[in-house]
Amino acid sequence: MDALLLKTLSAQREMEERFLQMEERRLQRDVEAEERRIQLEQRRFELERDHDFRMFNVFAQMLNVLKQGNPGSCATGTAPNVDLHQTFSNSTEIGERLSEEAKALQLGQTRSDRATKAFHSIGQADFQNSPYLSIRGNRAVVSMLPEDGYKLYQADKYDEDKNPSGIINFGISENKLCFDLMSKKLTQSAGNITDPSLLQYSDWKGHMFVREEVARFLTYYCKAPAPLKKENVILHNGCGSLFSSLAVVLCDPGEAFLIATPFYGGIIKDMNLYARVKLVHAYLDSQVTGSCTRPFQLTVDKLKKALQDAQSKGIKVRGLILLNPQNPLGDIYSLSELQDYLEFAKRHELHVIVDEIYMLSVFDDSATFHSVLEMDRLPDPQRTHVLWGISKDFGMSGIRFGTLYTLNQDVIKAVSCFGYFHGISGLMQYQIAQLLRDRDWINQVYLPTNHERLKAAYSFVTDELKTLGIPFLNCSAGFFIWVDFRKYLRNITFEEEMLLWKRFLDKKVLLAPGIHFECNEPGWFRIIFADKMNRLQLGMQKVCEVLEEQEREILNEDKDPLCLSESEGTVDSTDEVIFVSHHQEPTSSGSSNLGDLIGLLQQQMRSSDWLQKNTVEQFAQEKPEVYDVFSKLVGKK
Repeated sequence: MDALLLKTLSAQREMEERFLQMEERRLQRDVEAEERRIQLEQRRFELERDHDFRMFNVFAQMLNVLKQGNPGSCATGTAPNVDLHQTFSNSTEIGERLSEEAKALQLGQTRSDRATKAFHSIGQADFQNSPYLSIRGNRAVVSMLPEDGYKLYQADKYDEDKNPSGIINFGISENKLCFDLMSKKLTQSAGNITDPSLLQYSDWKGHMFVREEVARFLTYYCKAPAPLKKENVILHNGCGSLFSSLAVVLCDPGEAFLIATPFYGGIIKDMNLYARVKLVHAYLDSQVTGSCTRPFQLTVDKLKKALQDAQSKGIKVRGLILLNPQNPLGDIYSLSELQDYLEFAKRHELHVIVDEIYMLSVFDDSATFHSVLEMDRLPDPQRTHVLWGISKDFGMSGIRFGTLYTLNQDVIKAVSCFGYFHGISGLMQYQIAQLLRDRDWINQVYLPTNHERLKAAYSFVTDELKTLGIPFLNCSAGFFIWVDFRKYLRNITFEEEMLLWKRFLDKKVLLAPGIHFECNEPGWFRIIFADKMNRLQLGMQKVCEVLEEQEREILNEDKDPLCLSESEGTVDSTDEVIFVSHHQEPTSSGSSNLGDLIGLLQQQMRSSDWLQKNTVEQFAQEKPEVYDVFSKLVGKK
């Protein structure tokens, strides 16, 4: 009996070790495996575990039989008092706990597996689970893999004098156009800081005098119908920290927020790294179909479909994220659109986080930005939370200062707890308050200069793209242009997109590929234009060189870049997205802009057999407005 008990306990110990080994192997596979394969592996693991538990049950029954048949048998000493039922319960608890952690890890991998695979395909992602790190630690490392380009740029920044062969930044959204104004202003505002309170702990929401200044600032620039209250303002060291804190207090691990793609990819880490909150995607595409009037247009129907798909998979969606102005598309939502989105969220009891961090970076005079705080009556005020910071509008991404405005006192209390980890130094709070207070300087000096420089930089880059015949989306705000490089991909895949991204990086220019923004269509890139003219010129020259080399190689391989076979994927027509303005309704065909029409012709004629496939009569019938303008232009010449 003693020997049998010893063997049973040893078997139990071996089984528990086997569970842990199996779980380690499965978690390693989770990093690279596709979701379907993960589900199959999880099912296989559960079946094996059930099989092992049945074996334990057989052992238990055998021992009961032996005990009943030999009640006094104990030759070598007293048999240990073993509660087998408790032993099996403990084993089950261990397995379930590990399984729950694995599921949480799976839910946390919101960054597409395709992104990790794409980086592996070009040799950028080199990751193995570290035995020194926890599951969460390894997950954090994985989440940073797509930022290899950022690391290379930080280690090799272009500088006209110190590093002329360095990497030019067209990928990281920073405004470098007004450093002269801002450095002078901050030097003046530093003054003689003698208040001891600035050197001490502040309220975890931020110093009250700063929150009061933020409330006044937002009231004025958001055109709020009534003064905003300082008590509803919370300060963190950047909007990323606020996103992370809101994710923790509004969701439990495995729950989700709804967001339209493409979107600023940093939100993935903001939501997932600490809180393990998923992002459910409402996919937008470049084709204008149905009720849409512009490419990549967000509609309530698309939000509704994404929500229903998530619910059908058992995912609990707790909120909606809106970016206005939108990054990377440059969209500015109208008041009616905002109203529709907020009404949708109210119907489904969703929190809404509205990120307005580019609200003062609208450089087109014909465009108008509308803040959510401008609305007379919010559909669901207790579930509406607005973010803004100084990183973009004031070109100070290195000074971490983000603000949250919400009417929900429970959210304020919960988010304030994280001010302990994400606070801002008292000295910096003082300087920012001085900056926000000087409205005359902002309105008369900074904003006009910033908008003028943004407009000039934007015009230069877009003119270069038009000359190359490259489709892009017109925008009125932000520092970025959403560009269509699909015709430069051999195959329409994210692996090919990453190969093109790598070619840009090898040429010492950093761009952001669409996969970073969870774009559903391979081949789109974001170009940052908020930089000095000499850097823009050099950067666009490098971009042009890469594209010309890529195009020559494709043509030499006897492949039509615009007409791939079905097995390789097809490129949808981009006619609808050439130079389309987001903030205006489409104009009638008779008033089409001449530059846009010529750009469309350039785009089509870059295909080597376009003239053979399109006769004059066919072209005049299919695109009469283009044909008329072109005929008049030829007649004048």
